[in-house]
Amino acid sequence: MRCLRENLAKANLALKRNYPEPKLVYQQRGTSAGTAWLQEYEIRLNPVLLAENQQAFIDEVVPHELAHLLVWKHFGRVPPHGKEWKWMMEAVLGVPARRTHQFELSSIRTKTFPYRCRCQLHQLTIRRHNRVVRGEATYRCVHCGEPLVAEL
Repeated sequence: MRCLRENLAKANLALKRNYPEPKLVYQQRGTSAGTAWLQEYEIRLNPVLLAENQQAFIDEVVPHELAHLLVWKHFGRVPPHGKEWKWMMEAVLGVPARRTHQFELSSIRTKTFPYRCRCQLHQLTIRRHNRVVRGEATYRCVHCGEPLVAEL
């Protein structure tokens, strides 16, 4: 909370605004470290990843999600990790603009399902596997571009 308030104060000073403090909720699930809910003006943090990566959350995740809310307040609806967000992260908050975290996920990963492409074996989460089974989605390898096929 202190990190959020310090970053918000820094942004308000730099932007010459008085943006309110967003609501901070510890309900994020899955492998996302956090999300910014624009309409609710709320930041949701993953409590498991927070407990395992406290300093990284303070240094990176909280400013990352706050930047999304500030960009929305300051510029309106723009691409989530576009030039406005990068500017807010780097020029205003003084934090490197990284889109994803590199946290260890073994403690929160649930059962995965093996899928194969031409070049390698992939592990799909149960959510993605179920979407494939229901015919709602197909996934492709980012390296070879081939569709992923379930290993039997």
